[in-house]
Amino acid sequence: MHKIAEQPRLKGAKKLGAEFETRALEYLQQRGMTLIARNVAYHRGEIDLIMRDAKNTLIFVEVRARASMRFGGAAASIGKTKRTRLILAARCYLAAWRGRLPVCRFDAVIFDGEQISWLMNIFGVDDD
Repeated sequence: MHKIAEQPRLKGAKKLGAEFETRALEYLQQRGMTLIARNVAYHRGEIDLIMRDAKNTLIFVEVRARASMRFGGAAASIGKTKRTRLILAARCYLAAWRGRLPVCRFDAVIFDGEQISWLMNIFGVDDD
């Protein structure tokens, strides 16, 4: 059986995605956040960054980047399917949590071109 090689474009996209995640991590750390985990993957979804703030809130962070605002930009790319996958991944992560569950929220760090924005509490687990 032959393994199909990744297309060069996909490798480049993964590398670029990792670079944006690193930039987002540095941005959040400069604002007092502490990294708990990075690229936490489960069968139904992945969380780019898991951070903790000064109030011990656990924050699940989605990192998105778009070269332009065409089609609504990076924030618009976090649709219902993506939100559902983030919630499922967060539930899996919290299922292994020991002790009292912390207050949690979902944030996004978005890059539209070179513009970086931090969107806090972008949705809740009960949002449709």
